[in-house]
Amino acid sequence: MINEIKQDAQERMSKSIESLKSNLNKVRTGRAHRSLLDNIVVDYYGMDTPLSQVGNIATPDARTLAITVFDKGMIGAVEKAILKSDLGLNPSSQGTLIRIPLPPLTEERRKDLVKVVKNEAENGKVAIRNIRRDANSDVKSLNKEKEINDDEMHQSEDDIQKLTDTYVKQVDDILSIKEKELMEI
Repeated sequence: MINEIKQDAQERMSKSIESLKSNLNKVRTGRAHRSLLDNIVVDYYGMDTPLSQVGNIATPDARTLAITVFDKGMIGAVEKAILKSDLGLNPSSQGTLIRIPLPPLTEERRKDLVKVVKNEAENGKVAIRNIRRDANSDVKSLNKEKEINDDEMHQSEDDIQKLTDTYVKQVDDILSIKEKELMEI
């Protein structure tokens, strides 16, 4: 029973790490990356469709994204979706190819993005701590029901804390890498 609680906590904490990575991929570092466009949805003949299913996304150089649209009639809809995305991108089309030059980030904007990234990391830590709280609560309820003794409860709480510390350190490592990416020119 204790092992199941620990296993569940570990799985949930690793999902929190994956969620954090996904959220941080959306933060622009000044370098072109396909994941910048992951959340853009295009109105494809009345259906909301992810941009990656409407065209092929490539990065021809460090400051440009290129989308080769499969259906030439969708170019306007793709451009419109990119403009509405609040990413601050300005697409220009040439036939079935849409080029998206990424403007360089100013120092002030970089510092703002670092604040956003730190906030995302803190949210990740809070999620991990909440998982720890839930796991410890489950262990204490087992102890109250006399399914485990006090020593097993304390040992389990220590193990859960070690697990928590490991995942919080991963969050800190991910944060420092992202900060370096944002601040490099």
